[in-house]
Amino acid sequence: MTSDVPLNELGEFLKKRRSELSPRTVGLPETGGPRRVEGLRREEVAQLASISTDYYTRLEQGRMQASAPVLDTIARVLHLDDDERAYLFQLAGKTPRTRRHGRQKVQPQLQRVLDDLTATPAIVQGRRGDILAWNALAAALVTDFSRIPEKHRNYPRLIFTDPAMRSLYADWEGSARIAVAQLRMEAAKYPEDPRLIELVGELSTRDKQFARWWGDHRVAARTVGTKTLIHPVVGELVLDWDTLTANTDPDQHLTVWTGAPGSPTHERLRILASWAADQNMAPSSSLR
Repeated sequence: MTSDVPLNELGEFLKKRRSELSPRTVGLPETGGPRRVEGLRREEVAQLASISTDYYTRLEQGRMQASAPVLDTIARVLHLDDDERAYLFQLAGKTPRTRRHGRQKVQPQLQRVLDDLTATPAIVQGRRGDILAWNALAAALVTDFSRIPEKHRNYPRLIFTDPAMRSLYADWEGSARIAVAQLRMEAAKYPEDPRLIELVGELSTRDKQFARWWGDHRVAARTVGTKTLIHPVVGELVLDWDTLTANTDPDQHLTVWTGAPGSPTHERLRILASWAADQNMAPSSSLR
């Protein structure tokens, strides 16, 4: 640190957070008599974090810089939420260590958007390109996701393992390369994600093109673009795709496909929507 201000701010932040916790909250026995300080004592935080009281005291006084592992432990002891944990690391000038995440569930706000989109294909993707939710028109456009086991509902996996995808995309190779580059970007964010490591290992073994493109180390974010699909029911579709990121979970992205108004694609999407209704294509919300 080049200034004492962030360290002093860090100390004040820690004091405030520990003042909001009681011994009972963190699993410590209540001691008899009145407490001189509100909330936890410094020595109690130090005990729970397995560090010395002197170390923790110096940290609160702005006379010590903590390592990332120690900050991680203190964040857990003080029951910090994700935003508070990120703020703690920012004040300390450290990069937060990647947390392991369980299986994602679509954010309710995104599910409501999907439910309201009846004339536009849309899906929600999570980490690793996992397909978390979709509407009926997306199922009609790409594939009936409800027939795919949940653990295999992953867009990169689908592109490389489902033969129908190679005929659906007019430029399958270009789309597959983008999928690999987006997955490589995910790997940079979550290098220790066991499911991502397993996915890359599986696809590298099954597909030589994936293995070669993965080795190119090209990266891409989910943003915007245009794809041409050759749909078996309605024929050629020139679709613009756009991606919106959920503020409540930046690892969830809503992707929508649209056709220019008045274009053949726009009319063919309407025909596809009618066909999807006749086929009883299931949106993800119907599986709940």
